[in-house]
Amino acid sequence: MENNHDIDKKFNEASQSLEEPATFPGFDKVWAKVEEKLDIKENKKKIVPIWFKYGIAASLIIGLGAFYFINKNDVSEINKSVIAQNGVSPKINSSIQAIDSTVKSNIEKEIDGIQQIQNQRILAYEDAKSINHSDDLKTDFDLNENLIIKKNENIDIKPLKINSVVPYVAVDSGYKVKNIEDVVVLGYSKNKIREKSSSTTLNAQKLENRPNSGFLNSLQGNAHGLAINSSSGSPSSGRIDYNNVRNEFKQNNNISQALIGTVSGLQIAPNPGIPGSSKQIAIRGISSLNASNQPLYVVNGVPQSGDVFKKIDPNSIRSIEILKDASATAMYGSRGGNGVIVIKTKKLSRKERKAFEKLQKVQDSINVSKQIQKQNAEEYDAFVENPFELTKNQSVSTFSIDVDKAAYSNIRRMINNGEYVNKNAVRIEEMINYFKYDYPQPKNNQPFSINTEYNDSPWNKQHKLLKIGLQGKEVPTDKLPNSNFVFLIDVSGSMDEPNKLPLLKSSFKVLLDQLRPTDKVGIVVYAGSAGMVLSPTSAQEKSKIIEALDRLQAGGSTAGGQGIELAYKLAQENFIKNGNNRVIIATDGDFNVGASSTGDLQTLIEEKRKSGVFLTCLGFGMGNFKDNRMETLANKGNGNYAYIDNLQEANKFLGKEFAGNMYAIAKDVKIQIEFNAKYVKSYRLIGYENRKLKNEDFNNDRIDAGELGSGHTVTALYEVIPTDVKSEFLPKENDLKYTKNTDDENFNDELATVKFRYKKPDGDQSSEIVQVVKNTNQFFSSSSDDFKFASSVAWFGLVLRNSDLIKNKDLKEIENLAKKGRGKDDEGYRAEFVRLVETYKSTQK
Repeated sequence: MENNHDIDKKFNEASQSLEEPATFPGFDKVWAKVEEKLDIKENKKKIVPIWFKYGIAASLIIGLGAFYFINKNDVSEINKSVIAQNGVSPKINSSIQAIDSTVKSNIEKEIDGIQQIQNQRILAYEDAKSINHSDDLKTDFDLNENLIIKKNENIDIKPLKINSVVPYVAVDSGYKVKNIEDVVVLGYSKNKIREKSSSTTLNAQKLENRPNSGFLNSLQGNAHGLAINSSSGSPSSGRIDYNNVRNEFKQNNNISQALIGTVSGLQIAPNPGIPGSSKQIAIRGISSLNASNQPLYVVNGVPQSGDVFKKIDPNSIRSIEILKDASATAMYGSRGGNGVIVIKTKKLSRKERKAFEKLQKVQDSINVSKQIQKQNAEEYDAFVENPFELTKNQSVSTFSIDVDKAAYSNIRRMINNGEYVNKNAVRIEEMINYFKYDYPQPKNNQPFSINTEYNDSPWNKQHKLLKIGLQGKEVPTDKLPNSNFVFLIDVSGSMDEPNKLPLLKSSFKVLLDQLRPTDKVGIVVYAGSAGMVLSPTSAQEKSKIIEALDRLQAGGSTAGGQGIELAYKLAQENFIKNGNNRVIIATDGDFNVGASSTGDLQTLIEEKRKSGVFLTCLGFGMGNFKDNRMETLANKGNGNYAYIDNLQEANKFLGKEFAGNMYAIAKDVKIQIEFNAKYVKSYRLIGYENRKLKNEDFNNDRIDAGELGSGHTVTALYEVIPTDVKSEFLPKENDLKYTKNTDDENFNDELATVKFRYKKPDGDQSSEIVQVVKNTNQFFSSSSDDFKFASSVAWFGLVLRNSDLIKNKDLKEIENLAKKGRGKDDEGYRAEFVRLVETYKSTQK
């Protein structure tokens, strides 16, 4: 080759200039062969097999596909959305650093001022307003593979320091970070952020596969909605000492550790620096991350204390469900306000079951005492239930009818809210009379029909029950007299709650829908003083009345006495002769100015009832509700009383039962019953404790009694001990010298004689009706649906009052009896009672 000498010379010069090691042995021979090849001139075309091209193409496709899937798996692994967890992190050979979820309070205490970005590792940036756009931040890595976060020039970003010793991994939190008020976690991925559901279910298999046998550890990363903080440093620290965490794992092999990092959104914090310390748990997204807001623990369907929860063996867990927001409160009411942790366990050992029961009894006693203290702001008149009377000593019983229904809806509110039921709030007659019964309409122009039934007592098979029912005559709407209504509305500061004044306004709008153009409505309000906001206006001007209602606002003290005075004055000035004149007072009963005591209000209302104006009392609210004052006003003011706990109750009392509650067809209705000692050894009246009258008051027309409305039903129950029964509840007998023994008298099969006295709504003289009750010996199975249902309601009331006069307090039997007596239940109120018993039963386990 012509240029061989030049090429060889240049190659050697270049090799020497690079100062590389000497060429390998035999290099000259190799190069000689290369030169020989260069001199060969090929005249033939190189022949390439046809399969070679397709082989190369196939190899490229396979190679690129493998590279694509390998690369996709790597990207997915980096972009996987997880919650940063505080635990012992394995060593990660990555340039990306791991970070913990940090709340605002922790971040703020870590701010040391603006530092040079190149000298600090950045956790997060805090903007004075908020960071709303991802373009505001840019990320990069320096030569040492440290993460650098850059900012746009128009945003003032404060860098925060973290411990440079701790590695961190940038992740997508899965939550939309709107501002620093929540948890701030910067995630660097292109994954779309999705809204999270409000509940999470975790099964036992996930727990068992966790390396930590502790229950809280086994939940780590598996249940959405919980965030766990196991940091043993100070609460304000944003750093994690992994040595302490590791020691914590070794020393605390329990449920609190097993949850750590498993449930996103759950905060579990031990006492600072104390391994084995008791942990506090809070669910994020309910009210705050304040550890004092403890969630509700429900183990196997039973609410449990935190102590019971923490003692659960992780191996006994079947599943865990986290509820928060509406899903928690819908199932558990106010108790679930801070979230609910629902745990289902496998079969428990006898030892575990006894331990749970023992702890639960202690916790129940504590909860009861706390609830009693909480209810102290609500006022109820204390009373003692009616005792058994010996028939031969006292054969006559007299009482006033009661059409009030407030006790039932008030108790329903307490049970549904998981509150302690004050036994003095339980008036059994009001519970029974909340429901309608199938009694026939009266005949011969009588205002009501009389119905009796005698059968076995469900809670004591040896005793009997006598049911006495009145059915008021139903007056057609077009035959009802014109109405003169005055709304007396409490607008004091205590009414400034959603279940008070706003509910009150909605309730009165329900009532307005029932009125006719010939009816009139006036509105009087009271707070620090009383005033008229609407003069009597035709119900035809409904929009004007509603406008006046909507303008009402709460504020100030409560001058209830002045309001009553003004309302009655307005009603009297617009009095309709032979019409329906009524004041409707709506309040929480918290009077604190002027006539405010129960005695003062009784004197005031007894004077006002002489005007011929009837009274309806509507109670609202909770916490400071004054039931005793409302009941006094209704009892002494020719009125009735209802508690409105929701709009459904307002629709029932003021809508569906409007005529019965607003139009009286008889007043001062009294009942007197005389038992035959031949068949009745002893008896007692169930309920009506504050409606009992002296026997001589029955014929005294000056004595006030209850009112009966159009279509109203009133029911009373007597528990009877027959003469051939030896009962432990019989009162002790006294040897009386002059008392006449009636055992020899012959009254055939008469069990008792019932007398009724009543006045017309505008009358002053009473009329009397007499009816005899026959002694029958029927089986309980043959009793009517009304008898069974009324008995179940009375039985439930006796249990709520923890009566000493019954032994059988089995709530399951009460529930079954109520189901048997449901009968025709078009409105579903009896079915609601069954659910109420079931709810109360679940809280007593």
